[in-house]
Amino acid sequence: MNTFLDYLTVLVLAALLLAPALYGALRERRIDRQLRAAQQHPQVLRQGHRREQPRGRAAGVAVRHAPGH
Repeated sequence: MNTFLDYLTVLVLAALLLAPALYGALRERRIDRQLRAAQQHPQVLRQGHRREQPRGRAAGVAVRHAPGH
């Protein structure tokens, strides 16, 4: 029974150490896929999305708020 618990402890520790690295690697692959897709099809991803220019009196005015308000 002690041997089983020792193996289980080692497996749990290995999983805790490897989990962040595996998560990061999978995240990097996902980002790489997204970048490749955006590079290959730039017009498809941004088609129809136009940035609106502000109109009216406050078009060039930036409003600053005091911290904490």
